[in-house]
Amino acid sequence: MPSETNNKPLKIFLIAGEHSGDALGGKLMQALKANSERPPTFKGLGGETMQNEGLISLFPMEEVAIMGPFAILVRLPNLIKRVYQCVDAVITENPDLLVIIDSPEFTHPIAKRVRKQAPHIPIINYASPTVWAWRPGRAKKMRPYVDEVLALLPFEPKVHQELGGPPCTYVGHPLIEKRDWIANLDTNKFKQKYNLTEAPVFALLPGSRPNEVNHLLAPFKTATEKLNQCVGPLQVIIPTVKSVQSTIEQATASWPTKPLIITDETEKFSTFKLASAALAASGTVTLEMALTGTPMVVAYKYDKLLHLFRPLIKADMFALANHILEERAFPELIQADCTPENIVKELAPLFDQNSEAHKMQREKLDKIEEKMFAAGPEPSKAAAKRCLARLTNQND
Repeated sequence: MPSETNNKPLKIFLIAGEHSGDALGGKLMQALKANSERPPTFKGLGGETMQNEGLISLFPMEEVAIMGPFAILVRLPNLIKRVYQCVDAVITENPDLLVIIDSPEFTHPIAKRVRKQAPHIPIINYASPTVWAWRPGRAKKMRPYVDEVLALLPFEPKVHQELGGPPCTYVGHPLIEKRDWIANLDTNKFKQKYNLTEAPVFALLPGSRPNEVNHLLAPFKTATEKLNQCVGPLQVIIPTVKSVQSTIEQATASWPTKPLIITDETEKFSTFKLASAALAASGTVTLEMALTGTPMVVAYKYDKLLHLFRPLIKADMFALANHILEERAFPELIQADCTPENIVKELAPLFDQNSEAHKMQREKLDKIEEKMFAAGPEPSKAAAKRCLARLTNQND
């Protein structure tokens, strides 16, 4: 018979500040409900995904889902107000556990103040800040107010240990949970829908933000034209998001080889599975292509203003796929190196399956998948287990 303690609800307070955190939080809530002996209740801040899982949100998450330093400055008074509102709510609720999810500029000030006012409340940080790339001193500063970091990337526990950060456990990236879905994806439907031929498919990914697209489409266009001459004809497909779809459509309307532009996630992964090679802006997309086995070159240009902060960026690599391998297995063409000539030089050999470059990338792609699956096939379940273990002071 369950004890009275086991019947007592487990009060969990979660704070997510943007849509990616909302997705992480929703999956974590599902796993907590499935694996907790005590029925969990959820309060805090989250979007539609977390609310659908039962979260009572303090206010619309969109109020704090702000990108970039200038946007933050404009909204600073309201952001400060919302930080203190969250702190007050946590103290009033006195939960068994506080989970802050990503968005460190918003969630960490909350965690600091909660720790000061209610040091008995355990605090878990789900999704580590990128201390390995930007402002590494943050790792050590987190230690007093974060009890454990749940890392999405396999190299992050080592980084936190070296930097003097909090205890850090690799639980796995949410992409891992799509592995079986990706493996069973029927690309024939996609090929039939768009009348694709046997010509090589070239995936082009100029980023998901307007400034990225504006910087990258010009060199990407010239590189595509040159590739068509030396390894073509190519079927160019641009998977993108709706927020920049019209920008890309307008910019590519006059391209000699008009690309197919798609926004559907299933079609995006179908593209990756079919692609002979890909040219991508740095980001999570490099991990998506790692799971589909897509050879790639990473290219990126950023604002001249941001270039002033380059000395603060400690990482010597940009692509997450390279960070996981701890080597530059996939070419990175950054800023001045992001030229059509350099892009073609690195990409052209990848269209030949017998080339050394193609064979090497295939081997490295398999190693990425192996490392990403080190924590198991269900990251959200692994994260839930760490949350519950933190409550009972048990170490799995």
